[in-house]
Amino acid sequence: MRAMLWARAMLRANPICSLVCAGIFLAATGLYGAEQAAQTVGWSTLKMLTSSTPQNSPVRQLQGKRVSIPGFMVPLEDDAQEVTEFLLVPYAGACIHVPPPPPNQMVYVQLIHGGKAKMSFTEPIVVTGTLKISTVKSPYGDVSYNLDGETVKPYVEQ
Repeated sequence: MRAMLWARAMLRANPICSLVCAGIFLAATGLYGAEQAAQTVGWSTLKMLTSSTPQNSPVRQLQGKRVSIPGFMVPLEDDAQEVTEFLLVPYAGACIHVPPPPPNQMVYVQLIHGGKAKMSFTEPIVVTGTLKISTVKSPYGDVSYNLDGETVKPYVEQ
């Protein structure tokens, strides 16, 4: 009880102590520096992007946001068990058949921090990272989105 009264007196008397104590509390509870929650984005939203899409549209509001997008991998590296870059597409086998999906249905993913993902053509995945709206050239044509990939996980239906 005496320690609690002392702590209260210190907090009232010293505003810097208040800030330090608040910082310790935030760090201890995991609230300080907490990651921005990723917004799940579906292909129906991504395909809304066209050259005439207004800046205030939901799809353009995703620029620079942390998102999670489910889909299928099209590796851009030959003969690799693990990849550092790939295209994310809405259905298995896209890009293998001609024609490829339109640019607004492909996301160029480059894993950051030296990350690698297990290569798979047929298993659905979820990629989380920062989305950018920009044209990227790929062997399969133009791509409308670029994602700095943080994580690649198997897709689990909810």
